[in-house]
Amino acid sequence: MCRHLAYLGPPVALRSVLIDPPFGLYRQSWAPRMQEHGTVNADGFGVGWYADGDPVPARYRRGVPIWGDTSLPDLARVTRSAAVLAAVRSATPGTATGEEAAAPFGADRWLFSHNGVLEGWRDLAERGTVRATASSIFSLEALVDSAYLWTLVLARLRAGDRQDAALAASIAAVEAAGGAGRFNFLLTDGRSIAATACGDTLWYRRRDDGVTVASEPSDDDLDWIEVPDRHVLAATASSVSLRPLAAPPPAATLRPTIACHQTAPS
Repeated sequence: MCRHLAYLGPPVALRSVLIDPPFGLYRQSWAPRMQEHGTVNADGFGVGWYADGDPVPARYRRGVPIWGDTSLPDLARVTRSAAVLAAVRSATPGTATGEEAAAPFGADRWLFSHNGVLEGWRDLAERGTVRATASSIFSLEALVDSAYLWTLVLARLRAGDRQDAALAASIAAVEAAGGAGRFNFLLTDGRSIAATACGDTLWYRRRDDGVTVASEPSDDDLDWIEVPDRHVLAATASSVSLRPLAAPPPAATLRPTIACHQTAPS
């Protein structure tokens, strides 16, 4: 339903992460190579990054296709960061549109993205079935499943959970409450990355004292490593570790979702 990536390492221009790679996130907005759910990601995009000495990230989000923002290439050319999280969106039918619905979502020092779908999320949110947070559905940044899932993750982070533990526990809580879907999460605090492969593709690469975690490789180099499904990843610029997610309850089965198709740029 979306594509996303995170980078940690030596400071680089945002353009080198987002736009320059031959099959990078910019191209994935209209020509993803590994996306099974949806064909293009034209329902908005977002970039979050950390400035030196400031633990609170900046975010730039738009409700238009990433290729339709003529300011982004210049912004990405002159902005440098050692920590970046970005996403392009393919909206689930019936969810909100606009920049507020585009990842990355953020609070405190964290940035978060969700590639996937939570079936019946409004019912779960309205009934308070998943009791990780007291947030009302009306307090969500946008009426989308990703914003709701972010409140669950954020509550665990603020309670002191490690990033990878917060992601894994949130998936387990949703599935225990009967929620089904695809839960590829991506999270960073500017110093480390946590991610889950849960229903969609996830890859990582370590290079030049840095690490990139992405929905799919941005080039054809052979140093990309695929994360097995139902695994959680924890990474710093110098290390990557993987562990399995807990098995879902028998009732947590995924129902098919109709993707939102858009017209690719000429």
